[in-house]
Amino acid sequence: MKILIAADMEGITGVTGSDQVTPGHAEYERLRRIMTGDVNAAIRGAFAGGASQVVVTDGHWNGSNILIEELDARARLNSGTPAPFAMVEGVQDGADGALFIGYHARAGTQNAILDHTWSSRCVANLWLNKQLVGESGLNGALCGHFNVPVLMVSGDQSVCAEASDLLGAIETAEVKRATGRSAAECLPPGVAQRLIAEAAERAVRRLADGTAPPPFKLAEPVRITLELINAEMADQAALLPGARRLDGRRIEFSAADMPAAYQAFRAAVGMARS
Repeated sequence: MKILIAADMEGITGVTGSDQVTPGHAEYERLRRIMTGDVNAAIRGAFAGGASQVVVTDGHWNGSNILIEELDARARLNSGTPAPFAMVEGVQDGADGALFIGYHARAGTQNAILDHTWSSRCVANLWLNKQLVGESGLNGALCGHFNVPVLMVSGDQSVCAEASDLLGAIETAEVKRATGRSAAECLPPGVAQRLIAEAAERAVRRLADGTAPPPFKLAEPVRITLELINAEMADQAALLPGARRLDGRRIEFSAADMPAAYQAFRAAVGMARS
């Protein structure tokens, strides 16, 4: 079995504030080492559960956070930006299941560490086929297009609940309990990483025995509704060919399938940032 591990940083063990996940800040170097530890825990669990191959995708910031010199030598790493499918790059090459490590809840979620959807600078909300989603839903839907089920998520209690509600009876590893956007009761790395490894092992074993949730698939064509932070950002994003302005901050567009929807969404966000 080939397992894709898609890693973000806001949901990593011990992360509570933006300085810890932003390159250039003193805390970032310490937390990227812990991020590598969380990913290694998921790798250990995946192999213990029966995986024969593990590919890791570094999906935070510029995709250059995981310390490759400390990565489990059995895995391979997708690193750098831009990549065609960003946070789940490699899913197009085939995988039997995906593990989402270090994820966070969608924008506007109460008691969720660093809640946002793709870009805290410009995205207020995202709907796929009228369903409100965050990054677990967006990336899960892209995985689903390629018939790859999401098997597990790690992060705070809010993203674990969000992903479970949308993606089905996945395994979860709750490594911290958020009490605000930048405050949480955190487990020490040794404890949290044991939970991650155990959840990853259970998830892969369930895939092997046929009890894992099915891929998260959307009806096609896919309709994307994107709400920006302000009207000027919507002015820019509305220049995307095929986009329709709904109101001051929202645009809507459709795509033939989820890969096209994913890339059009990324293009719209890039335009909004300009």
